[in-house]
Amino acid sequence: MGAPDDVQADERLIQEALSGADDAFADLVRRHKRRVFAIAGRFARDRSEMEDLCQETFVRAYRGLGKYRGDAPFEHWLSRIAVHTCYDALRKRRREEGDVPLDTVAFSLAARPHEEELSPERARSILSSAMAGLSPKERLVVTLLELEEKSVREVAALTGWSEANVKVRAHRARKALKRILEACDER
Repeated sequence: MGAPDDVQADERLIQEALSGADDAFADLVRRHKRRVFAIAGRFARDRSEMEDLCQETFVRAYRGLGKYRGDAPFEHWLSRIAVHTCYDALRKRRREEGDVPLDTVAFSLAARPHEEELSPERARSILSSAMAGLSPKERLVVTLLELEEKSVREVAALTGWSEANVKVRAHRARKALKRILEACDER
């Protein structure tokens, strides 16, 4: 995305959708669903949750379409909505499930031999379990910086945090993740 023709097509579809053409918004969804699914996939625990996050993102985008100012590409605006939707879902999940104690996370990872190399599947499983032990804000910043490979500036733009705040949150999140993983190694 981001090519002038893509931006112009998005602008045209937005104007049509604002005029009441539901099929124009459906076209916007088709054009950008991969990006939204990619963002949601980093935060969701399963396919069903990912689909719910995507649907909620597009519902929020549809409801807020009149607020889109056009000072940035539609894809960036939509990505920000997706990140906020995922963050809201993380906070809600955290409230419903309560804090995950480090001992629970460590137990779920099971002891692993230090001398053996981890398979990619096992490494993903360990990371996923460890990430579950982070607070929603910690998980958000780690996901965006490390997994999505966004810059500090991009994370600040997506979250509304200052760049200094992103750096501080990232530092704290990495320390928390390190503590979780070290607790797992001790088991």
